[in-house]
Amino acid sequence: MALIEFRGVQKAFGPKVVYRGLDLDVFPNEVLTIIGGSGQGKSVMLKMLIGLLSVDAGTIAFDGEVISGRDEACFAAVRRRIAMLFQGAALFDSLSVRDNVAYGLREQRAPEGLVAERVKEALAFVGMEGSEELWPAELSSGMKKRVGLARAIAMRPQVLLYDEPTTGLDPVNVERIIELILHLQRNLDVTSIVVTHDMHSALSISDRIAMIHSGTVIFTGTPAELLASEDRRVRDFVEGNAPEDEAVDELLRSVG
Repeated sequence: MALIEFRGVQKAFGPKVVYRGLDLDVFPNEVLTIIGGSGQGKSVMLKMLIGLLSVDAGTIAFDGEVISGRDEACFAAVRRRIAMLFQGAALFDSLSVRDNVAYGLREQRAPEGLVAERVKEALAFVGMEGSEELWPAELSSGMKKRVGLARAIAMRPQVLLYDEPTTGLDPVNVERIIELILHLQRNLDVTSIVVTHDMHSALSISDRIAMIHSGTVIFTGTPAELLASEDRRVRDFVEGNAPEDEAVDELLRSVG
């Protein structure tokens, strides 16, 4: 049974249709990677799931309950179970590493003893022990990603969302993030959805891969099935020949 279900989801920004009928299942404890060209709405999907963007039509269900179209109180509860690593890590520059990781727990008024325990545990999970007193300005891009991930897992989420986790990183740090995602998947009881345009990452971490094109899912399957696909659109993307809609990409960036 699917943990997350998108059914007939539609989304547009003005005249630009991003989704015209999105149908997708996410199963418990899997790593599902979403691929597709720039401007295809990969990040929009994640933001609709946690209520940062609304759907225009269709439904999104989580753990058997329809959550699309619900109020902020519903999504506040959803966000306690679904944590997201944003593309730029989204750390608070005015907070130390410790306070960044603790932020969500303190928002939930967790006891400080529990906060301290979770912060230490989460930083250890991502290999950032001893960094509690550092500031975001002192961190490399790869370190910021790891601290952002520590903040996410400190909440003990059921689902982890990764928005372009390797973008802007050098090859060494790309491999570190891949290993970290696999490490968390092996050691935490989580379901992961990863948005990326990096085929190396997608093939390395995924149980299944879904490709979005022209407002809908055109492929779902294992990495081996992706590589064997005879769909020209899939093959073009895998081989690096897929055109990218830069105008749409800019539009999606402008909405968050």
